[in-house]
Amino acid sequence: MEFKNVILEKEGNVAVVTINRPYGLNALNSETLIELNGVIDELEADDTIYAVILTGAGDKAFVAGADITEMKNLSVAEARRFSRLGNLAFRRLEALEKPVIAAVGGFALGGGCELSLACDIRIASEKAKFGQPETGLGITPGFGGTQRLARTIGLGMAKELIYSAKVIKADEALRIGLVNRVVAPEMLLDEAKALASTIAKQAPIAVKLSKAAINMGMQMDIDTAINYEAEIFGECFASEDQKEGMTAFLEKRTEKNFKNK
Repeated sequence: MEFKNVILEKEGNVAVVTINRPYGLNALNSETLIELNGVIDELEADDTIYAVILTGAGDKAFVAGADITEMKNLSVAEARRFSRLGNLAFRRLEALEKPVIAAVGGFALGGGCELSLACDIRIASEKAKFGQPETGLGITPGFGGTQRLARTIGLGMAKELIYSAKVIKADEALRIGLVNRVVAPEMLLDEAKALASTIAKQAPIAVKLSKAAINMGMQMDIDTAINYEAEIFGECFASEDQKEGMTAFLEKRTEKNFKNK
């Protein structure tokens, strides 16, 4: 599949996905969301990719939001289809077996904030700004913001941000737990790549199963979740990676030959 608005690059075992509409501050239109789904197809099928970085082109925005030019005159039915198109891509990104790191430089507003929330980890530039300004446009968040934001930063803070349409800076996003860390703008991609490389060096099956256990467990009561973790833990012992990892530890080897098997 040919992509116009999304760039997929591979660096060893790490994939870098760039939303590439800098002239529109990387705003998400239907075409871009469809392309993002296509990129996720490729990521799912590529067993050599162990970690993914998601970022936006240019230095002004990660993703400034959904494309208001496209949304302005939508009917009720069309708006619901647009929401479901975005939610499909974001949910697939969230459920992707490979960890996804959002490298957020500039604006991450509305759909951009929601896209970052669908990632596992968020690293922000000092110039990044986050918010769900939809109520100021006469709408609600439509790409999962009412659900993932509360799960990430807590109910009260999520309600404050959504109800007020407030935009916050990177340091405030760090304080409330919306991002994992804040770095200088020129270090953003390097920091994301360093973390992705560290993750990619671990046993891929163990990372994949850990992500599944965390994500699934968040939807369960604690007793069910602990039982699920035990099942996942046991499954690791059928892998070659478990044998290699523990053998390397006992042999005091720092180099490990994980095979994703």
